[in-house]
Amino acid sequence: MALTLSDVEKIAKLSRLSLTEEEKQQNLQELNDIFALVEKMQTVDTDGIEPMAHPHEAALRLREDRVTETDHAAEYQAVAPEVRNRLYIVPQVIEE
Repeated sequence: MALTLSDVEKIAKLSRLSLTEEEKQQNLQELNDIFALVEKMQTVDTDGIEPMAHPHEAALRLREDRVTETDHAAEYQAVAPEVRNRLYIVPQVIEE
C-alpha cells in the first residue's frame, strides 16, 4: 500500500497541521517507508513461534508485600467540609 500526496494532505488536514510542500514530500516518503517495512514484516513466516512477553529472558524482582506509608486519611479529612464513613461528601451536581 502506497500513499499519495493527496493522502498526506488529507491526513494533515484531519490533524490540523499546516505543512509546506517540502514537509508533505518528506512525510509522504516516511509514511511509505513505514508501510513498506510493515509489508516486509508481514512476509516473515511466524508459524510455530511462541509470542514473547519480553525480548530478554528477564526474571522480575519480587519485593515483600508490606505497607510502607502511614495512613493520613484522618489528617486530610479533618479539613473537609463533610465526611461520612471515611468518604468525602460533596453536593449533588447532576439532577435526576
